[in-house]
Amino acid sequence: MQLFKAVVTALALCTAFATQARTLDEVKKGGKILVATEGQFAPFNYFKGTKLTGFEVEVAELVAKKMGLAIEWKTLGFDALLTGLGQNRWDVVIASHGVTEERAKAVTFTAPHYCSGGMIIALDPAIKSAKDLAGKVVAVQTGTSYLENVQKLSTIKEMKNFPTDVDARSALSSRRVDAWVTDRFVAKEVVEKNPGAGLKLGEMLFIERIAAAVAKDNSSLAAAWNKALGEVMADGSYATVSKKYFKEDVRCPN
Repeated sequence: MQLFKAVVTALALCTAFATQARTLDEVKKGGKILVATEGQFAPFNYFKGTKLTGFEVEVAELVAKKMGLAIEWKTLGFDALLTGLGQNRWDVVIASHGVTEERAKAVTFTAPHYCSGGMIIALDPAIKSAKDLAGKVVAVQTGTSYLENVQKLSTIKEMKNFPTDVDARSALSSRRVDAWVTDRFVAKEVVEKNPGAGLKLGEMLFIERIAAAVAKDNSSLAAAWNKALGEVMADGSYATVSKKYFKEDVRCPN
């Protein structure tokens, strides 16, 4: 199924008929920027009790502070985030979206705030690489670039997509699938925190740049976000947050 492209096509149609996105001046006038994320993708954006936290949440807070703005957070399903952006229900989405040509047709991406990619995870240690997925059933989350890249593997038996990444992981743990493809940092954290689960890290299936997004052609807001992100990366605060979550600086190489 071409779910990823269907989501982008729907988003493009929504954008075409939507009201105008708020410009930087309009956002600044209210003093508050509306930022949407999923809230179910640890360690990037998730709830710790009732508090929304995670690497991307903290980075966004730092960026907004540099912009002189407060954040009002919105959380909802991953596959609805960019659609809502196209309908101007919020100003920014930051939820580990990989920058792709298809998505860039419908939204404007900011500068990337980290680089990562899709990693293969399995219970069978023999399943490590793309070739090992031949004849296997693979779990991915709906609407993600992981789904898009797994679809390219013509040798797999079946791809099963799930509403959340946690659901995809559960499918692997319950042996309903043979492998799960997710973000490499998510995979590393899951394995580290669940040593008795028998999960084995495989190879990277693909590499991608991860960025926040604003409504298509909202250049003033994108430029302001990029400027503030650059300042956060230059003053050491980005590195502090990155090392807190990953024990390394995860910014993209120049």
